[in-house]
Amino acid sequence: MRRAVIVLGSTAAGLAALLSFKTHSVAAADSAPSTPAPSAGTSQPAASGAASSSPSAAAHKKTGTTSPAATRTVTGTTANTQYGPMQVQVTLAGTKITKVTVLQRTNDGSESDQIDANAIPKLTSETLAAQSAHVDAVSGASYTSSGYIQSLQSALDQASA
Repeated sequence: MRRAVIVLGSTAAGLAALLSFKTHSVAAADSAPSTPAPSAGTSQPAASGAASSSPSAAAHKKTGTTSPAATRTVTGTTANTQYGPMQVQVTLAGTKITKVTVLQRTNDGSESDQIDANAIPKLTSETLAAQSAHVDAVSGASYTSSGYIQSLQSALDQASA
């Protein structure tokens, strides 16, 4: 009987400790967006003022590319899936993914169109939220998801090179 009381008390204490646990990565993630926000805010007026104000935008950017502005577009390689090609184009402002455009999508009839119409918006919103190609595949759209992620990773690799 005494052992049962000790086990139950320990379990309750452990559960309370587990539920009150807060990770440090959440605090780091909360502070990370607040640091880039001022630089994103300073680059937005330059972009909205004139698209040709690339020298000032490029000065704020650490890694330069051949693109004249801080905003650049990179096209991923075409990923061949069982149901056709998938190819995406990524628009980046500095290192932030601001837009993903699907240039080629699977083309195996009306069912493929329905799957893509459902999966591509989900994959795009997850990409913008994750800011990487580390996104979950959409259930029921394995080939579309795989091709999208492969092409997206290719574009991001090209952007970082």
